[in-house]
Order: sequence, then C-alpha cells, then structure tokens
Amino acid sequence: MREVPQTFDNGRGQTLSARLTLPAGPARAWALFAHCFACSKNLRAAYHICEALAEAGIGTLRFDFTGLGESEGDFADTHFSSNVDDLLAAARHLESSGRGPDLLVGHSFGGAAVLMAAGRIASCRAVATIGSPSDPDHVTRLLASSRDEIERLGEARVQIGGRSFTIRREFLEDLDEVRMRDTIGALRRALLVLHAPLDDIVGIDNATRIFEAARHPKSFLSLDGADHLLGDDADARYAGNVIASWSRRYVVDLKPGGDAAEAPEAGVVVSMGREKYRAHVRAAGHSLVADEPVEVGGGGLGPGPYDLLLASLGTCTAITLRMYADRKGWDLEGIEVRLQHDKIHARDCDDCETRNNRVDQIEREIELRGALDTSQRQRLLEIADRCPVHRTLHGEVRVRTRLRGGGTLSIGG
Repeated sequence: MREVPQTFDNGRGQTLSARLTLPAGPARAWALFAHCFACSKNLRAAYHICEALAEAGIGTLRFDFTGLGESEGDFADTHFSSNVDDLLAAARHLESSGRGPDLLVGHSFGGAAVLMAAGRIASCRAVATIGSPSDPDHVTRLLASSRDEIERLGEARVQIGGRSFTIRREFLEDLDEVRMRDTIGALRRALLVLHAPLDDIVGIDNATRIFEAARHPKSFLSLDGADHLLGDDADARYAGNVIASWSRRYVVDLKPGGDAAEAPEAGVVVSMGREKYRAHVRAAGHSLVADEPVEVGGGGLGPGPYDLLLASLGTCTAITLRMYADRKGWDLEGIEVRLQHDKIHARDCDDCETRNNRVDQIEREIELRGALDTSQRQRLLEIADRCPVHRTLHGEVRVRTRLRGGGTLSIGG
C-alpha cells in the first residue's frame, strides 16, 4: 500500500487537499471517502479504513472538505450543500484519470453527504455509512446553545471537537432545505449502514431511520463497543475490513472489465512500509496481511512468516490427499492438517544429517474423516510426503536475490 498526495479544484476556485491510497497491485475498484463534521482526512480512523480497502485491492481517495485540514477556503463559508459539491468535485477528479468511484464511504456528517451525492455519480454502485445521521439537521442540535446567537447576529463562534469554528446563518438555512428520507429511498445503490449501539454523538436510532428509508439491497452492521470517531484503531480496521468484504459483491467481483478482469501478476509480491512489521502480500490476484505477534513488537494483524510456511505445507498436503482420494474413488469426507514449527538441538534428532547447533522441525498431524480402511489410511499417509511443497522443503533450494530498479548487485544462497 502507498499513498499519493493529490489536489483538485472544488469548482469554486479553491484547491482541496487529498490523498490517494493505492493497493500494492493493480486496483480492482475505486472508492471515495468523506470524513466527519469538522474533521480532516488525517483522522486515524479514515487512514485505517482506507488501508483496509487497499488490502482488498480497492484504491481510495480521501480529502479535506473546503476550509478544513490542508484545503483552501473558509469553513465559515461552507454548508452541507457545499460539502456535497466537494464530493462531486472529488468524483470528477477521479473520473478524469479513469478512476470513477465505484464505492462511496462516509463517516458521520460525511455519511449524510455521500448519501446525497451518490445518485449524481454515475460510476457509484455501492455506499457505506459509518455513524451517520439520518438527517444533516442533526448537526443543528449540536449547535443548540449557539443557534439563537447565529440567527440573531448572522454568525457565531462555536466549539466543535475542542476547536473553534465560525458557523453562519446560511449553514442552518441550508440544512433546513435538505430532505434526506426521499433521497435515501431513491438511492438505487447497494447500502451498508455501520453504527455503534452506544454512539453518544449520533444515536443508533439514526441508523434505524436510514435503514428503513432505504430499499434493498441494504445491510446493517453493529460496531459493538466502538465510539463515534472509531478512536480505537482495531474498531476502524474492523469497519474497513467489513466494508471491503461486503463491497466485493457490488464493485469488484461483478465489475465488468477493468482491472478486476486482468490476469493476476505472476509470483508473489510482498510490500512493507514504516509500520512494523506489517507486510502486504499479493499472490495469484489475492491480497492478505502478514505480521509479527504483539509480544515481539508487531501488530498481530496477520500470520507470521513461519505461519505462512506451515500454511503452505498444510494446504499442499490437503490438496494432494484430496486429489489422490478422488482419483481412487475413496470415501474421504474431510481432511484436517495440524502443523507446528520448532527449532530443536541437532543432537536430539536421530535421523538428521546435521550434528551441531539447531535444526528446523515441523510436526504434521493429519486427520482423515470418512469410511476408509486401514490400508487406505496408510496409503494416504505415504502420499502426504509426495505433495510438491513437502518435496521442495526436503529438496535442494536455491534463493537468488537481486536489487530491483537498476541495481546490479545480487546474491545467491
């Protein structure tokens, strides 16, 4: 995964700041992310959600609305309709490079904005909202203590998330004109509503109203234990992973042509950034995450290198046994392969050629389910040692390494 800084015009002569999160390989779909009210694209939850989408092969653009973060303009001059316009400008920016967004994701106030914008973005097939109000007028309740001053004087300074912003009368008047229920009912896009039951900023009843107003296909996910801003990184990653998995049916697996139809890249590609020790693995057109356990400094977000090695041997073993039993017509109902890796002293190994130091040892236990006789089970046990990965591990293996990108250094071993 990598992030590329972007800028685009909001259609009113101001430049908005954005970041395009790209998957390790070719993007299989494109998404547009809208942040919460008075937040920015740099909110950690936004980063982790975009990261999860990238791991699923979905590239995502997230940006700062006008007057927020690193974007130009005065927040006091903005309102809900201008936020929707910003989203449409962001969609046009993606479309200009052939990346029209298939998926819109909105957090809180940004969720209301993507619901309003989706019907005006032709490429959009699916929408996901996170902790979103069923009506943007919800924001006026957050401003209740300042509303009289805003209406009397035309504007007022208000505290939002510990920061001070100017809110003008036009902001409130614009919200009064929005009719969300009709828009949601006419969405005609797949919808996923994510909400925390204990959200104390935007109550769970908002999710109920959004879900009831929408037509199928629609889904709901409870973010149990999460807060409104998804302040726990694990909650943000969970939300992102669920959105990525759900959206595959609408924006990846069923997407005609494009990157999704391209042949998978040969070999395996592993990439890693600064966040240790998480690695993004791309193999045969699929993506997964590898990591080290928390106790050794990793994030525990995926299997470790030796876990993947054991998984390779176990998978190869099961496939080989399945193929052999099917060819023989044997009643093999199920296979379970359990594996463990350890390093033992060479002196404790009776059949090892190495007599000093430590050697790697893999314990493999195979369970065969089905109406098999003793001779069939014994034959399958023998066949297990013939799986290609087993033979590779026991054969002579050469790993030749070179630098990519013009380097000429190489090493073999």
